[in-house]
Amino acid sequence: MEHLEIERKFLVVSEAYKKDATSETRIVQGFLNTAPERTVRVRIKGNKGYLTIKGKGNESGTTRFEWEKEISFKDATNLIDLCEPGILEKIRFEVPAGEHLFEIDEFLGENEGLVVAEVELQNEDERFDKPDWLGDEVTGQIKYYNSQLTKKPFINW
Repeated sequence: MEHLEIERKFLVVSEAYKKDATSETRIVQGFLNTAPERTVRVRIKGNKGYLTIKGKGNESGTTRFEWEKEISFKDATNLIDLCEPGILEKIRFEVPAGEHLFEIDEFLGENEGLVVAEVELQNEDERFDKPDWLGDEVTGQIKYYNSQLTKKPFINW
């Protein structure tokens, strides 16, 4: 199926990744819909806007439908105002490791202290290098989904 996202998610156990980061970008995002069957996300990443629709994950939580389109910064800003309560803010670091690129999110605000790494794969069984700063895998654990962090922030765990 076209538009499938295959990714694994991990906790991060040290800041050692920062020395290898190739970019650092502030992200603000909200959700127009957080139903498990379909989330609709509005994101401002740097000075660009995005609208993303994600479907429900498979049994392992590794694979799900994802559709994303770039929208204007102004449209994204206006749509953020329509989002459900709980706007997320985070700093995203992109860190190459072996043949893959990890996206590490340092959450801010009510989710401060939570640092999560994601790696996108071509298939669920694909092997990848696991850097020393990678901790426990949390793929498929719903409480780590961004849509859920808006409802039950890390500060309340």
